[in-house]
Amino acid sequence: MADTESHSHTGRIEAFSDGVFAIAITLLIIEIGVPEVHGGGDLTDKLTDLWPQYIAYVLSFFMIGIYWANHHALFRLFHSTDHYFLMLNIFFLMAVAFLPFPTAVVGEYLKDSVHRDDAVHFYALGLILPAMGWVSLWLYARYRGLLDPDLDPKYCDFLTRQYLFSQVPYWGALAVSFVYAWAAMAIIIGMAFLYTLPPRRPRYLSDQNYPPNVDD
Repeated sequence: MADTESHSHTGRIEAFSDGVFAIAITLLIIEIGVPEVHGGGDLTDKLTDLWPQYIAYVLSFFMIGIYWANHHALFRLFHSTDHYFLMLNIFFLMAVAFLPFPTAVVGEYLKDSVHRDDAVHFYALGLILPAMGWVSLWLYARYRGLLDPDLDPKYCDFLTRQYLFSQVPYWGALAVSFVYAWAAMAIIIGMAFLYTLPPRRPRYLSDQNYPPNVDD
């Protein structure tokens, strides 16, 4: 098969990915069940008792939403794809679609002193998987020549460092969760806020504002 036949534009990949993101982000709220009030129970108290599930929902919604926004921006940098890139994107989407499950687990057991640590371990692992899929997508695309050839290599180096470094806090949260689960959750919350910052604008060799011989 000719090389031109093994590559394609990214439109269909993005459309399929958008569908998976939409389903995953919808499943998050479905996992929060309506509390039952029996006898003289107070509904307000029951709703308040669901606060761990609210926290887990907001965190995971932010994470998936940020991945969706960055996925859209990232795919603007590609000029082609191949079979293995598609499979890596499938792995990434599988990890995103899996996230509602550890979200439900940590929401259910965050108040449980017996099972809290295991729940946070599982949640941290659930966040590690899409992060690994993301960096795999980028590294494969970069070193297989799937990126826009007009991209400034220094900008590509910056993204490579950023994506590799982004793995560290997730693994750190997993490690810390074996010592103190609440500290691990604090790291995860901090990462969610950090990722709301806008990404750096792409730099192109043809852009007059960013000549290739100017350092960052």
